[in-house]
Amino acid sequence: MAKTIHSMYAWLRKIWKRPFDEPLGPLLRQRMMEWRRQPSIVRIPKPTRLDRARALGYKAKQGIIVVRVRVRKGGLNKPRPRSGRRPKRMGVYGHTPKKSLQLIAEERAARKYPNLEVLGSYWVGDDGYYKYFEVIMVDPHHPVIRSDPHFRWLVGYERRVKRKAKVSKELLEKVRKAIEENMGEGHEEQGAGS
Repeated sequence: MAKTIHSMYAWLRKIWKRPFDEPLGPLLRQRMMEWRRQPSIVRIPKPTRLDRARALGYKAKQGIIVVRVRVRKGGLNKPRPRSGRRPKRMGVYGHTPKKSLQLIAEERAARKYPNLEVLGSYWVGDDGYYKYFEVIMVDPHHPVIRSDPHFRWLVGYERRVKRKAKVSKELLEKVRKAIEENMGEGHEEQGAGS
């Protein structure tokens, strides 16, 4: 039986399906220890998962950067009310954000780099306390990007979106979808005590 030859991207995809197993596991654990000591939003020279980055539109050219974002796991950390009430009605526990942690990471990266647009993001690891995502960002004003036909849709994007609400349409769509999923019958009593 002939041995199947996989492309490099197929091999990378296969390894990242089980990231904590043998070939990648020790390296990922080592990276987690380093990443934990770094700031929550760090610009990195190249993507960790090249297969996912390329699938989302990453190209190794000027005007495209990769940012690693660290997001705390778990639900909302609500402050405990000072005024008296039953513990059940404090509203401290049982609150989950209506957005995914990946979406939160994309929004934080967009806030940190206001002149860039979010192209996409993907998971790169998590430990007991944090999740790590890499966000691909594009500078729509860079001459290399403006002359690339694949990024033609980005040119003039700034004029179509107001400066204050400068988050890509995909992000807004994800937020709307996440909020809609948490509405409707059976979701009325989600909150304290659930």
